[in-house]
Amino acid sequence: MEPAYYEIKLEQFEGPFDLLLFFIERDELNIHDIPISKITDDFLDYIQQMQSLNIELASEFIFVASTLMRIKAKMLLPRPELDEHENEVDLKQQLVQKLILYKQFKDICEQLKVFEARREKLHARGNITYDIKNTKRQITEEELASFDLYKLMMVYEKMMYSFTHRVQPIKHTVVKYPYTIEQQKKAISQLIELNKKLDFQHILKNSENKVQLIYNFLAILEMLQQKLLEIEVGTGFNNFSIEKRNADPAHE
Repeated sequence: MEPAYYEIKLEQFEGPFDLLLFFIERDELNIHDIPISKITDDFLDYIQQMQSLNIELASEFIFVASTLMRIKAKMLLPRPELDEHENEVDLKQQLVQKLILYKQFKDICEQLKVFEARREKLHARGNITYDIKNTKRQITEEELASFDLYKLMMVYEKMMYSFTHRVQPIKHTVVKYPYTIEQQKKAISQLIELNKKLDFQHILKNSENKVQLIYNFLAILEMLQQKLLEIEVGTGFNNFSIEKRNADPAHE
């Protein structure tokens, strides 16, 4: 029968850099000047304990362990390691930079955990839709006696509803036109004196606007009533002409 294996996750260390930071903080080491020899030994001891417990090692732990061993070997037997541009590769400095960056992210995560814990204690207010609908009613003095931020929001919602649903006042613009019937009577009399006979279509085309046309028409009606003009009606719509009435009694 094959032995049973159980995978154990150490909550304390989420990865190899977490383990390295633990060693640094435990021994109060300077993260910018890590004693590679000691921290490599501590790291390898921890990996051996994981192996003895039949815990499967993650590739990240193996990679960091090999990096530490390379740095330690380089310090014992100094031999410059060059990159593709013939520049010396400082593995220790690279490791330190990754550790510093990891620590920054870890500190930020700790702060976010605090915010998360605070947010978990908050609950959204229920049935807010019903409360907003009730803002249409008048706020009583009793409610105003124990005023809080939520009631202030309700009052604001009531005011905004009243504002957006208010009855819009009807506005009428009154324009005063510079026309009178007497003025138009004088104008028509002057035109007849010049033309003897005046066609209504001519009056229509030469009116400045509809209002002046109406005043011209009313002036003609009044002059006809006063027997100052004579009208000759033709066939068709609005087809008539006017001329000055002859004052000779025989014409009557």
